[in-house]
Amino acid sequence: MFVLIIGGGKVGSHLGSLLIEEGHTIRIIEPRQEVLTKLHRELPAEVIHPGDGTDPARLEQSGIRKANVVAAVTGSDETNLVVTSLARFEYNVPRIIGRVNNPRNAWLFTPEMGVDVALNQADLMAKMIAEEMSLGDMLTLLKLRKGEIEIVEEKIAQTAFVDGKAVRDVHWPPDCTLVAVIRKGDIITPRGETVLRAFDEVLAVIHASQRQALAVLLGRS
Repeated sequence: MFVLIIGGGKVGSHLGSLLIEEGHTIRIIEPRQEVLTKLHRELPAEVIHPGDGTDPARLEQSGIRKANVVAAVTGSDETNLVVTSLARFEYNVPRIIGRVNNPRNAWLFTPEMGVDVALNQADLMAKMIAEEMSLGDMLTLLKLRKGEIEIVEEKIAQTAFVDGKAVRDVHWPPDCTLVAVIRKGDIITPRGETVLRAFDEVLAVIHASQRQALAVLLGRS
């Protein structure tokens, strides 16, 4: 996958490092010389492109016409919106991510502005705090389909309803699929006869509306 990242600050550089580790091709566009110097210490030189990410010429030189994803993650909401609009309506990039810096501007980051996924850091933090308070140890690893589908992980509590039960004997929530069970470092593919035990870590794909029901099964009864 080819990802074009606009903005080489902390968010952009960290995102770039993760994508490179996973084997993806990336390019980062960044105008600030002090940030470029830092990027050259952290990332391969060929992925770093100095310039203005709102400049169509710079975007084309960096390969936007071949990009599978454009991530506009600068510290300026105005810049990010210009980039997402160009990526969608000028270059028809399949997937576009926009970073929201000021929560008051979140309403602008919509498909009409070219944004498929809006990364609102303040909103994400608030949701994480609320989820931690209401759902114990359940951890959201990934959100899909604009947050409707989640990949979650939770450790089975000692007094959980599912402790000692086979997977086929548990009435799982609708729209919930077990992906894996991690037991003492070993990954177990869950089958009907798999017996769940306290302290197993369960990974599941679930509709967001079913999180509470799953938490009840895996948490303290």
